[in-house]
Amino acid sequence: MSGQLKEVRSRIKSVTSTQQITKAMKMVSAAKLRRAQDAIIQMRPYSKKLQEMLSNIVSSVSSDVSMPLADVRAPERILMIPITSDRGLCGGYNANVIKLTREAILTNYSEQQKKGNVTILPIGKKGYEYFLRYGYKVNSDYWTIFSDLSFDNVRNAAVYAQNAFLNKEYDRVELVYSQFRNAATQVFIVEPYLPIPRVEQVKGGKNVDFIFEPSMAELLMELMPKILNTQVYKAVLDANASEHGARMTAMDKASENANEMLKSLKISYNRARQAAITTELTEIVSGAAALQG
Repeated sequence: MSGQLKEVRSRIKSVTSTQQITKAMKMVSAAKLRRAQDAIIQMRPYSKKLQEMLSNIVSSVSSDVSMPLADVRAPERILMIPITSDRGLCGGYNANVIKLTREAILTNYSEQQKKGNVTILPIGKKGYEYFLRYGYKVNSDYWTIFSDLSFDNVRNAAVYAQNAFLNKEYDRVELVYSQFRNAATQVFIVEPYLPIPRVEQVKGGKNVDFIFEPSMAELLMELMPKILNTQVYKAVLDANASEHGARMTAMDKASENANEMLKSLKISYNRARQAAITTELTEIVSGAAALQG
């Protein structure tokens, strides 16, 4: 009986220590989430308007204007950019990004994958380790971005994708990441990156008539890369906020589960202690009765 009490006490101590860790991690994630949330909320309207403007321009200009980054080609060579985190303990966040990337490849680019024409450019350690382990063709140059998250580091990855598209190393580039909604909600999406998607013209509607100053070609050459860099940076900020939200939620749930486990263990401990005391009393009474007899 004493062995059982010792085991239950050990488990209570272990669960209590784990609960302290999960509570601390929740507080750290909550603090990081506030900063990450502020960053993406400030960035999102700016990025959205730039993307809309770029897509509208690409859709409205005449076909004789050269726009290499909007050049639609047969999708023979594909670059997928999944954005995961560097660390775990954030529920199903990383698994969902990886799963969506695999599903997108299987659904849309299975033939290209069989030919070895699908390349993964992971951002985040978890995605990098997974795709490398399971034999995917991986570009290892930019997976460490979250170790020093800045616009310049993200821009390097975006510029690589743009140059590779221009050089026809890839015919299509797609981003896979989680859009941040709130701490408990993330929306996992596959977003076309290159070629720049065109906006469908509404039937019977009029084309937007833009006035360009300086010339259209000069403006597009200057604006396109900057807007595309901003698009990737927005996706990384979305992913960063989603990671901290997912981790905060996961640690909160883990703390609740630890609390429920502690209640159950304390009941078990009290029952075992009560049984031990009852056994000792029975032995004392039996011994006293034997002496009187």
